[in-house]
Amino acid sequence: MHPDVVLWPVFGVLVAGALAIDLGVFQRKAHVVSTREAVAWTLVWVALALAFNLGVWHFKGRTAAAEFLAGYLIEKSLSVDNIFVFVLVFSYFAVPAQYQSRILVWGILGALVMRGAFVAAGAALLAMFHWVIYVFGAMLIVTGARLIAKTEEPDPGRNPVVRLARRFLRFTDTLDGQKFLTRVDGRLAATPLLLVVMVVETTDLIFAVDSIPAIFAITTDPFIVYTSNIFAVLGLRSLYFLVAHLVTAFRYLKYGLVLILWFVGAKLLLTGVVKIPIGVSLAVIGAVLAGSIALSLLAPARPPAKERSAET
Repeated sequence: MHPDVVLWPVFGVLVAGALAIDLGVFQRKAHVVSTREAVAWTLVWVALALAFNLGVWHFKGRTAAAEFLAGYLIEKSLSVDNIFVFVLVFSYFAVPAQYQSRILVWGILGALVMRGAFVAAGAALLAMFHWVIYVFGAMLIVTGARLIAKTEEPDPGRNPVVRLARRFLRFTDTLDGQKFLTRVDGRLAATPLLLVVMVVETTDLIFAVDSIPAIFAITTDPFIVYTSNIFAVLGLRSLYFLVAHLVTAFRYLKYGLVLILWFVGAKLLLTGVVKIPIGVSLAVIGAVLAGSIALSLLAPARPPAKERSAET
């Protein structure tokens, strides 16, 4: 029996069970997610990912398990950029704290479908055209360059989806609890929360274009690519509430992400020349992540000169 025949159902049960508990118990009523709840769910998702990785090790071997872990770390690190964008989106649309969790949950559910389509398309392209791997590598190099050159914050109001939605859909000016749709004068209308969900979904779609090719640099096994990606995405909501207020403190993490993107991009571009062992890739990714976070904590940003002079 092929290992994937066993692991796919296990993956489905783990994800469906955890989401059912999360949605059915913790998301039944709108509430502000506490730090305690965010820590608990972050630990739950990490534990589930590691437990599943043990299953990968048992059924598919050490190499596959190392590939899963490397893919998981890449996606987890790239998620920090998602969190920064989510902070901007929620601030721009003035989304109350008690409704942010529900929006992120729906964003994650959409990501399960979209990323599955991306993985299937990527695997099919690589199977038919080997040269696509060089396209993926070039995309990652360019993405890293764009990330390091980015100086302006994205403007959610200029999102094309926002413009199209406002043009073709009828929106209310105020919220109706945590509803996405409501009735005004007997007519169905969308609330601003639906617009925020659309922005979150399109944001994830853009990030998927970067993150999924990065994992293909680690392995071309669609099962490993998808499951490692999804386990990282599933923990994004709790991670948001845990570190959203600390994102700006990790000022060197962006440079760490750039180095990781360039590393995996170069790995794809050099695939016909040199094969980098998965153990080396995992060590490089882990070292760069740990180093950039440690450097951010050891050398925090200094306040502007005006603030320093005001303090003195």
